[in-house]
Amino acid sequence: MCCLLLTESALSLADDKPSSNVRTYQNQLKPLTDPQPLLADYPEFFEPIIEQAHFEAPPLVVDDGADLNVRAWRFSYNARGIIEMPNHLDAARTAIILVHPWGIDDGQGWQTPEPAGVCDFCTKEKNHLAARHTRQVVRPFINSLRDKVGFVMYSLPGGRDPIRHKLYRSFTHRPTEQQRKEGAAELTKALTSFNYRGKALPATLKLSKDQPVIDYFRQFPGLDAGARYNNSGFWSLPNPVTRDVDVDPDDVVIYDDEGYEPLKKFLKANGIRHVLLTGYATDMCFCRTTAGYENLSKDFNVFLVGDASLATFPSNTTPRFAVNAAISFAALNQLVTQVSWVTPVKKEK
Repeated sequence: MCCLLLTESALSLADDKPSSNVRTYQNQLKPLTDPQPLLADYPEFFEPIIEQAHFEAPPLVVDDGADLNVRAWRFSYNARGIIEMPNHLDAARTAIILVHPWGIDDGQGWQTPEPAGVCDFCTKEKNHLAARHTRQVVRPFINSLRDKVGFVMYSLPGGRDPIRHKLYRSFTHRPTEQQRKEGAAELTKALTSFNYRGKALPATLKLSKDQPVIDYFRQFPGLDAGARYNNSGFWSLPNPVTRDVDVDPDDVVIYDDEGYEPLKKFLKANGIRHVLLTGYATDMCFCRTTAGYENLSKDFNVFLVGDASLATFPSNTTPRFAVNAAISFAALNQLVTQVSWVTPVKKEK
């Protein structure tokens, strides 16, 4: 069977880029026989992606002295299938970013309010499932590459409050061991002294004769994370990095309120060209927050580590189908990899 050859180059050349930085990419797609399901290593968390047509493309990212292999794929309606390609990265110019590893219901003191409060994946049971995913998938992945990549980073909501400023390294500050101890004590005090008690569900609702459905949902929406159910001040508490990852003193925390430009500047200043993106929630924070792929993919070679992410999963007991759908849609314009496809280059003895 002949190769599929697309006539237009996959590269868009900017006028101000010197020609020495540009290569002609041969966008030749060779059909793969007997393609295997994608993202099938963790079936508890991810429904495998199955598509009829798979193609193999030439290597896309090829760094000099590459020491990290990252196979990836994307979906193209025009090519009418999934396109897989190898990539060869310089690990020192690569950052692992974990989006929104919220430390909720993990023993640090920040808790889902009762009897009807919501946070993160919105129920304690779902928060615990996400924590299990972090322990089983994300933590081992990060730890296996920590000594090889340029940075391990975590993004958190809010700004750089005094407590987290003492706890975590940021773009401009590296706390001392004494500051970390003080911050840990202050965090425990702040989180454990809060009253995690909100109001109960409404016992009665006032419904008009003509628009009872509108009135019903206006008074009893599917998601209300405000002061009524979570108690006033809940979202002002310092949200810590979950205990389910091993935070190293050199790891860097990204604060959403500071915006994307400081993150971009920090990564560029430190020579980072590639991002392995992990985190939560695939359908929201993972794509649209400060360190989400909608921002990062404008300036860096981003690889979504699909099985190191979970989507929100309302009306279901499993995230499998929700994360499958979110990653499948993202793959229209993003490269997707998986934990088992990110492998250090074996050095010859």
